[in-house]
Amino acid sequence: MTKSIHTLVKDINEVIETGGGWDATLSKYAAELMEGVFNTRLGGDREEFSPALRLSALGTPCKRKLWYSVNQPDEVEALPTAARFKFLYGDILEQLLIVLAIAAGHRVEGTQDVLEVGGVKGHRDCVIDGITVDIKSASSYGYKKFASGGLREDDPFGYISQLSSYVYGGRDSHIESHPSLGAFLVVDKQNGFICLDMYDFGPELDGKLEEVESLKTMVAGPIPPRGFEEEPEGKSGNMKLPMACSYCSNKYSCWDKIREYRYARGPVYLTKVVKEPNVPEVQR
Repeated sequence: MTKSIHTLVKDINEVIETGGGWDATLSKYAAELMEGVFNTRLGGDREEFSPALRLSALGTPCKRKLWYSVNQPDEVEALPTAARFKFLYGDILEQLLIVLAIAAGHRVEGTQDVLEVGGVKGHRDCVIDGITVDIKSASSYGYKKFASGGLREDDPFGYISQLSSYVYGGRDSHIESHPSLGAFLVVDKQNGFICLDMYDFGPELDGKLEEVESLKTMVAGPIPPRGFEEEPEGKSGNMKLPMACSYCSNKYSCWDKIREYRYARGPVYLTKVVKEPNVPEVQR
């Protein structure tokens, strides 16, 4: 069978199973990519938060979060150590997928090319077999959305808008042979499964410039309303942050009073306490 984007996952799995296609040159290239990850996350090239609108943020569901990231970057909550390690580990897996795709005999180009849409810049991951590909590492729960093709219906982090922005930004590139197509190449970082989730953005790309201009106007103006509302925590009368807000690094700026409680299922951020929970409260 001729190799194409449709055989990518099968071909990568074959490399993992047999080692076929891997050689010393790819080992060296993989080492270079890993060095870049370590320098970016840990070393001299360590990335710091930069207050600018980027293509990767265009799909952010909460416009207030986007406004904070540009206008009040100093109030962004510091990442916990565990989260920093999670992102480091995810970056390693994502770079590994690029090398495995090459070993599997697929054409990989445009890695980390700078793209621009309406003056907003970003870096696409790569183009594989002529199609823009965004590489993700995901939890088993998150992986299911990609594997089932369900992001159109449930996309809490705005990944569809991100990918369509990269597709639009690179549509005139000579290496893109399918200028309306984009795909996510995703690894389940808990179980090691790999899937390809492809989308044809077609006519919706026509509104991309308008979307970007609208967001540029928004971040230059007054703070917008919250994108989400508090919700009940059980039947106690207590109210809590919704999931999207609980993961937000601006939650303490956005909400007036938050009390964090350590439940067995994970932290819960209460905005209103009618009945004191019978679990430890985390003092911030």
